[in-house]
Formats: sequence, structure tokens, C-alpha cells
Amino acid sequence: MPTSLKIDVVGVGLNATDTLIPVQHFPAAGSKIEFRAASILPGGQVATAMVACQSWGLRARYVGKVGDDPAAALHRAEFARLGVETHLLIAPGCPSQQAFILVDDAGERTVLWKRDDRLTVQPNDLQREWVQGARALLLDGHDTAASICAATWARAANIPVIADLDDLYPGVDALLPLIDYLITSLDIPGRISGESDLRKSLPAVRTSFGARLTAATLGHEGVLAYDGAQFHYAPAFRVHTVDTTGAGDIFHAGFIYGYLQGWPLQRQLEFACAAAALNCTAIGARGCIAPIAEIENLIATGERHPATFHVQGGTASSGRAS
Repeated sequence: MPTSLKIDVVGVGLNATDTLIPVQHFPAAGSKIEFRAASILPGGQVATAMVACQSWGLRARYVGKVGDDPAAALHRAEFARLGVETHLLIAPGCPSQQAFILVDDAGERTVLWKRDDRLTVQPNDLQREWVQGARALLLDGHDTAASICAATWARAANIPVIADLDDLYPGVDALLPLIDYLITSLDIPGRISGESDLRKSLPAVRTSFGARLTAATLGHEGVLAYDGAQFHYAPAFRVHTVDTTGAGDIFHAGFIYGYLQGWPLQRQLEFACAAAALNCTAIGARGCIAPIAEIENLIATGERHPATFHVQGGTASSGRAS
């Protein structure tokens, strides 16, 4: 697909073909359980986030690598249907990344995945024009060298870099100083800093690497963020959870959407939490990318989970029952 001159957000990172398998409960070792159905759907952290951004009216660009199999055709067709500008690199003779996801009746998922090494995006696979001109860059850091390349180009052009890290990939220490908004899964700040308490690890990571914001998503407990001066906390919304696959991907898309609207940070976090919650009400990583109005309605009227943290005067205290 040709490169547009104007783009709001570009994502460089993972795509996947997900086989969603709903089961009553996760199987015990050596057991047999019946599954109700199996759905083959497109997913992947950055690919899903770009789809959500496009659905909310942003101009999104996705850069990633696929094999030369039918799964690649599925991704290509879906991006084209939704209008996402796409630069799909091809690994000849290679299967695309796939995942088998067991989803229990509580909506919790267990992921089995495989990604051939030939799907690694290399720095020389990228073109600078794919990054420059965007208003934001999203990375997942999986292909670290390529992520560093893209983030370096973005920094040179004053483009903010947002990262969705759910693991510490080899070489990530060189990427972390290039990230402006580091939003990770729960355990990552502690693994980076050696501090198990988020109220210590988020400031420590920010101090070490100079991010504008460090944050951790907490599942049904919401999100805690630190901006260098104070903490910000948004509790999660109560919904009928069908499948938590893709919740983090949609959270990052919601954060980017709010950022590009110029919203205050607290509003960005609440919008992201609401968008992620609604996505959990249907099967698949892109099960329910809700319209803006529906997300806003949940923010205005929805019930929330009990707060895990309380923020007063910029300081976070635990809200957990002792």
C-alpha cells in the first residue's frame, strides 16, 4: 500500500492469527474437556491497536511481517477492509505467527503461541518515511533492533514513542531510553527496577530511563501511572467479561486516541480502561472495538471495580483490604 503523506499513528510490531477456543475451565494435566467452538481471528498487539485507532477516526499505519500463507492473506484483507495503511513485509516459505487461545467461562485466557524466527523485523526492513510524519509511534519491543531503529527516527522528528511491553526482550535496555510513554503489564516495572511495589518501581523506571510517563495495566484493577510529579490511577469498569484477549492492545489504542485529542492524562486513562473493558465483552482480540459514544457512555454511567489505589496530593496509597 502506498504511503500517505499524513498519518496520525504508526505501529511497528506484532500481528498474529488467533484460534479462539472457549472452554468451561482450563484443562487439568492429562484430562479431556469439550470445547464449544473455534474461531480463527486476526490479532497481535500492535496490529490490533492500529485497527482500533483507525476505527475511532485516526489515520493509522501498520508495519509488520507475515509469512506467505493464507493467514497473511487474512491480515491483508482485514487491514484493507478497515482502511489501515499497511506495510506487510513477507518472509518467504514461512508461516505467519499463530496463537491458540483457551478462554474459560470467566473470560480469562491462556495463550499458546509460535513465531518463526524468520518473522523478525530487521532494521533494514524499515523505511524512515513510514515513521516520520506521524503524530505518534507505538511499539511492542518484540523485535528490539527494529524497534530501536523506529524509535530513533521518531525521536529525531519529535514524534512521541509509546511502548506496550509485556516482556523484557533481549536488548530492551537500549530501547527503554527512547520511550516517552512506557505502559507495561503488571510485572514489568518490578522486573526492570527490582522493586516489587509499583509505587516504587514506576518512579524508579522513569528516573532510570527518562520517560515522560511510566504506567502499569492491572487487569480488572485498572491502571496506575506516574508522570514524574504525581501518580494517576483509574479503576477498571465492570462488564460481562467474555474474553480478555486483546484488552491491553485496546487499552494502548485508547491511550493513544486520548493523547492525540490533547486530553488530560486522567481522561486518557479512563477512556483507555473503558475501551479495554468493552472489548472484553466479545470473543477475540478485536471482539468489541466499541464506538466512541459507547465508550463515553460507559465512563459516564458504568460501574467500576473497587479501587486498588487511592491518589491524594499526587501520592498513591494502597486501596486493598488489609
